[in-house]
Amino acid sequence: MWVENEKKTNNQRIKKPKISLIFELFRGVKRVKKAVVIKGDGVGPELTEAAMMVIDAVRPSIDVEICEAGYEWWISAGKPKVPTLIPEDTWDKIFNSEACLKAPTTTPPDPDAPSSVAINIRRRMDLYANLRPIKTFKGRDGPLGSVDFLCVREATEGLYIGAETMIDYETGIAIRKISKKGSTRIAKVAFEQAKLRGYNKVVVITKRNVLRLTDSIFWNAVNDVAKNYPEIEVEEYFIDNMAQQLVKNPQRFNQNVMLSTNLFMDIISELASALVGNIGLIYSANIGDKYAMFEPAHGSAPKYKGQYRVNPTAMILSAAWMLEYLGFKKHSQSIFRAVEQVIQEGKTVTYDLGGNASTLEMAKAIAELSAKYLDEL
Repeated sequence: MWVENEKKTNNQRIKKPKISLIFELFRGVKRVKKAVVIKGDGVGPELTEAAMMVIDAVRPSIDVEICEAGYEWWISAGKPKVPTLIPEDTWDKIFNSEACLKAPTTTPPDPDAPSSVAINIRRRMDLYANLRPIKTFKGRDGPLGSVDFLCVREATEGLYIGAETMIDYETGIAIRKISKKGSTRIAKVAFEQAKLRGYNKVVVITKRNVLRLTDSIFWNAVNDVAKNYPEIEVEEYFIDNMAQQLVKNPQRFNQNVMLSTNLFMDIISELASALVGNIGLIYSANIGDKYAMFEPAHGSAPKYKGQYRVNPTAMILSAAWMLEYLGFKKHSQSIFRAVEQVIQEGKTVTYDLGGNASTLEMAKAIAELSAKYLDEL
């Protein structure tokens, strides 16, 4: 914008930009955020379609790029000699985005195949905190009753560093890496999440009586961090006992944060997901200091590929969580509210929830309600 200055002594007016007014033009203008969506393997593409239907309905200011990655991409590309199941052009888009929504991908057990999509994004983008809420939906208690807690998993260390070797022709070993730095930063996430959610306990899962060195590093780091949160209690469980307690009396952990190392929490969070009664309802986030990836907790279910039968809830809620991360809190809230309503009503849900709706029919119902709720917020 250009404005005229005050009259000069020579009766001429000189036009100059008035900087304060230029700033006014851009005040409140939201920058468009960039997000990558990896469409994945098996049922991944149809779940991506469902999630995009809901995102489009609430119209956030984001620029989305749909990308390839996974086992199916690798097969279709002729099994190239590459280190990961992620093509370079997808890596380029990840590096130039602020968040990623990843549909389920297949990781083959073949030792000659490239390594996992999720693990490599976590490593390369340093997404050290894996968060998985375990919460039953209204009217849909799991097999052991209503639960509500958060699993926090360190996602860059442990046995998942993939350091394996053969020490003779018949014996292999794997190295478990646990560092003070890695343990400290994931502990901070756990306590901050407890504070944010109004929880008063962090449950630390170890096997310190056997893994005395590595788990002691983890445990000591957690206790050092705990000193900054005197209002939050810390309790330790060994992993074998924790597995028993989750089956015996899961409600004892309601309104707690469960914290552990990479492999232990991978197993425990999967066990905990069964308490909700349906893995199709479990969403998750992988968060670092500068980037985040969001994904459903379930696998690619290749036997259902193309049938549009799979529950889209986990993928849609992962997308909603990504929107919150990107700053679109109202958009995220409207989606969460819509999902809860659709599931509670049970009229337009997939077969696993007792209905006969297709993936996209359920997604459409959620999309329509999300748009309505957004207008009300």
